[in-house]
Amino acid sequence: MKDFLKKILKALPFAFTKNQRYDRLTERVISKVCRPESNCADVGCHKGEILDLFLAAAPQGQHAGFEPIPILFQNLKEKYARHTNCRFFDIALSNQRGSSSFNYVVSNPSYSGLLKRRYDRPNEEDTQITVLTEKLDDVWPADLRLDVLKIDVEGGEQIVLEGARSLLIRWKPTVIFEHGLGASDIYGSTPEQVFALLEGCGLRIFLLENFLAESIPLNAEDFAKQFYERRNYYFVAAE
Repeated sequence: MKDFLKKILKALPFAFTKNQRYDRLTERVISKVCRPESNCADVGCHKGEILDLFLAAAPQGQHAGFEPIPILFQNLKEKYARHTNCRFFDIALSNQRGSSSFNYVVSNPSYSGLLKRRYDRPNEEDTQITVLTEKLDDVWPADLRLDVLKIDVEGGEQIVLEGARSLLIRWKPTVIFEHGLGASDIYGSTPEQVFALLEGCGLRIFLLENFLAESIPLNAEDFAKQFYERRNYYFVAAE
């Protein structure tokens, strides 16, 4: 029923919720930056909604999906079995290699992450599983250009970025990422830290609509206001 309602809302000619607005802007961003041969990484691949956009915009590219939840990982492998340009990894990307507990929200898998975030609704059912962790720098092929990186990991985006620092510096990919109160702060992540990390890799941060309009990027103060005042939690970083 939930997926059915999402399909109905998606078909509406206007954005009914903030998440819908982000989804539509994300699709436009991907269409804007991807070439047919672009290579993309989907971190927090879930059901493959963003991967579908990558395949549509970059059908000749090499794509990787990262999904540590076992049932979702298996579903992805089956769903995309005919796509020889897609690879899947049942790992949680982080800033170190090893293993970690992982909070799997059975009632709402999209809330899942290495740490338990604050939930937007009561009575969520969760459990702890153990997952492998890796750095994107270590699993992405060294000689393969990275063009687009999407990160949706319920607050752990900073440690994903830290583990991808070499790739960010070398390839300057377009990064589509979440960063918001209620999730990112659980990891001790701050907008000041994320801004400095991306700036150090030669990337600037934009609101999605500003990126599409080729408008000015956010400065450190503006980005912090977006976070602390809960204005937006979805952003684009680009050279």
